[in-house]
Amino acid sequence: MIVSASYRTDIPAFYGRWFLNRLEAGYARVVNPYGGPPGQVDLTPAAVDGFVFWTRNLAPFGAALDAVDARGTPFVAQVTVTAYPRALERSVIAWDDAVAQLRAVRDRWGPRAAVWRYDPIVLTTLTPPVWHRDTFARLAAALRGVTDEVTVSFMQPYRKTARNLDAAARVAGFSWHAPVAEEERALLATLSGIAAENGMALTLCTQPDLADVPGVQAARCVDAARLSDVAGAPVAARQKGNRPGCLCAESRDIGAYDTCPHGCAYCYAVSSRTTARTRFQAHDPEGEFLFAVNPR
Repeated sequence: MIVSASYRTDIPAFYGRWFLNRLEAGYARVVNPYGGPPGQVDLTPAAVDGFVFWTRNLAPFGAALDAVDARGTPFVAQVTVTAYPRALERSVIAWDDAVAQLRAVRDRWGPRAAVWRYDPIVLTTLTPPVWHRDTFARLAAALRGVTDEVTVSFMQPYRKTARNLDAAARVAGFSWHAPVAEEERALLATLSGIAAENGMALTLCTQPDLADVPGVQAARCVDAARLSDVAGAPVAARQKGNRPGCLCAESRDIGAYDTCPHGCAYCYAVSSRTTARTRFQAHDPEGEFLFAVNPR
């Protein structure tokens, strides 16, 4: 079994002590985000074939990475580095610090253990296509030789995402728009060329209608083949995506929505920053759940 930690929240940045406690306990309980009874994920060494960590900041997670390494369990760190203006990202670490963290993963566990996420691509009057071209080129140059893959996607205007972006736009005085297909294709072609120049494959997360752009491959964010390379031994998992078009390997996620206090205006996993901050402050690192409303 592959364990995802987590596309629902940033466990490495904010919940490392809880993760270590759950490793020691050998399990984590997880709220079902679609209703119904909660689940339980076995975290014993015999049960876990690999971990995928998703984060904006690996620095607080050093002890957890050491613990996973000591168990002999492979992992992949997917680190988002976008360098967006503070109007879009209120409290993430500086992009050069995140680059240094990815470099440290490469130095210790090899380049297959590190994936750069430039995700999501948000088009605003602060971040037009030319801004993305120039910023992506700067980041790709800094990450040359650190990773062989950069994963991208275009922001999806879910209701909560649009609401939060509208609120940020009113405060900061910018506007945003969902790009048309021609705009997406042109920007993807530009970014894929920059990625290739820097020794990276550009992969696209769950947007199959754009996967035919030259130089663009479909992403497998939970990638059993990559974990196998890190492990030096096969990690077997069937393909079982989380939504139509997703090519991820089957995994269990141990996070919880509405618990990341980073405050990114475009985040699909947080409906309200106030709720996320309140839940973060109420979090119990000794608890079985990362956060549970009316746990059963």
